[in-house]
Amino acid sequence: LLPQVNAQRANFKPQEIANLLWASAKLVDHGQPLTPEFKGAVAVLLPQVNTQKDQFIPQAIANLLWAMGRLGEFVELNLVKSTLDSLVHVISERPRISQQHALMSLWGVMACSARLFLDSNAKKNGLPEKLIDDLFAHLENKSLENAEDQRIIAMAASWLGRACPVAPHYPTTISNSQSTFRDRLHSRIPSLKIEEEKSLNALSPVDLLLPDHNIVIEVQGPFHYVGGDFQTRNGSTLLKIALLQKLGFEVIEIPVNKLADTDSVERVIDQLQTKINIPPEGHGSVSLKRRGTDEGWQSSDDYQLTAEEHLEEQTGAPKKKKKRT
Repeated sequence: LLPQVNAQRANFKPQEIANLLWASAKLVDHGQPLTPEFKGAVAVLLPQVNTQKDQFIPQAIANLLWAMGRLGEFVELNLVKSTLDSLVHVISERPRISQQHALMSLWGVMACSARLFLDSNAKKNGLPEKLIDDLFAHLENKSLENAEDQRIIAMAASWLGRACPVAPHYPTTISNSQSTFRDRLHSRIPSLKIEEEKSLNALSPVDLLLPDHNIVIEVQGPFHYVGGDFQTRNGSTLLKIALLQKLGFEVIEIPVNKLADTDSVERVIDQLQTKINIPPEGHGSVSLKRRGTDEGWQSSDDYQLTAEEHLEEQTGAPKKKKKRT
């Protein structure tokens, strides 16, 4: 079926485009390999959204925003921006929207906006921000019994810098990889204060928090990436990182597939010691390399970096960031 998407792209109706992109995102969630055929199908569908933008109903727009958000870095950045602008413009002109579609749209707009927020070269405009504000106002006084709905509202409140109207519950799970890195970090720096599974500003818990240094360490399993490839971050991961950065935290991402290399773990701890002004014990240094190397560590500024570059050059931020407005 996937090759037929390209062949039939001019014949799809708006609802069919929305359904196909929604299904594509669901397939990725369930482990769909990122084959050339799959990439090609998504690549030809999204431009069709812009050409038919005025014909999408609210349900289709909600599905499109959700799907594009779920696909995260899988979608080319300029296509994210142009499609987001088109959909935001259409939905802003249609004030009547169901609660379910409003929640899906809100999450999708935030996930896509997070992609743009984390890319310093992406041109910003105020339309998505205004829509987030409008959808939040539409939903904040509604009865939200579903836990996932409450978490979306909490994220929107944090994004906008507002008081959170709900108190969402989050299950906490400590992975073996997280425990291993925490134990190694604590053994190397016994004086370092480390908090685990801490919820910040009513957001989902972070893996490790260094509260004295405004640093969050996230040990990222395959479910943080599109297709589990440890390179292409999905929308949920991007949104969490953007929200933490908005709160003033520096986020260090460590893919679990790198933790098997003991030397890499020691080097990243060395650089962390240097960053927080604790003298390292000395395990050598790491050369500066970009995405595509075997020793890369995922940074929160859309690069695959080594431990040294991530900890010394990440976005050029100071040790304690001021809250962004």
